[in-house]
Amino acid sequence: MDHDFWLQRWRDNQIGFHQPAVNAGLKRFWPRLAIAPGAGVFVPLCGKSRDLLWLAQQYRVMGLELSQKAVADFFTETRQQPREHEDGPFTVYSSGKVSLYCGDYFQLQPGTLEGVAAVYDRAGLIALPKAMRQRYVELLTRLLDPGVSMLLLSMDYQQAQMDGPPFAVASAEVKALFAAHWRIELLQRADILDQEPKFRARGLTYLKEKIYWLVRR
Repeated sequence: MDHDFWLQRWRDNQIGFHQPAVNAGLKRFWPRLAIAPGAGVFVPLCGKSRDLLWLAQQYRVMGLELSQKAVADFFTETRQQPREHEDGPFTVYSSGKVSLYCGDYFQLQPGTLEGVAAVYDRAGLIALPKAMRQRYVELLTRLLDPGVSMLLLSMDYQQAQMDGPPFAVASAEVKALFAAHWRIELLQRADILDQEPKFRARGLTYLKEKIYWLVRR
């Protein structure tokens, strides 16, 4: 899966993964992380998520997104006029407490995530095929300091029943990816197929959403 895949999805407005409302799991479980107001929060592969605005009520939010259209749409739809500057390989668009880094996640450099106290991953890990997920986690782990918390949302289903994205990421894979450097706690496991008829139409017989709290060791 390459950049062109995601860029074309945004150009064609094939963004069924976008949620028009703030994620319920974020609102329910984020307080468990006990992140200090004003701290930095990193949201990888953020799209134009409204979760960014919810987080920005209390924190400095750094989102990272490949598609410039997604970034532009976020600010247009939230009626903001961002400032723009370059930071290494990224173009950064900022307004208020939200800064969106437009570019390739895998070009993140040491220091870019300095000051980040927490990560919110709703659509990062599950957006990547299995071959890329280990690189994704290794880079994130390398760039973050011990003590950083993460709220991770994943989906688990029979991968043979549907092509991703979103991809199925089972609990065993989460453990394999993170356990060496992160403490892992499963906060919620729920079958959400009845709430997602589009996935039933694609052939799924179950769809489990799992929400984890991880802490960098």
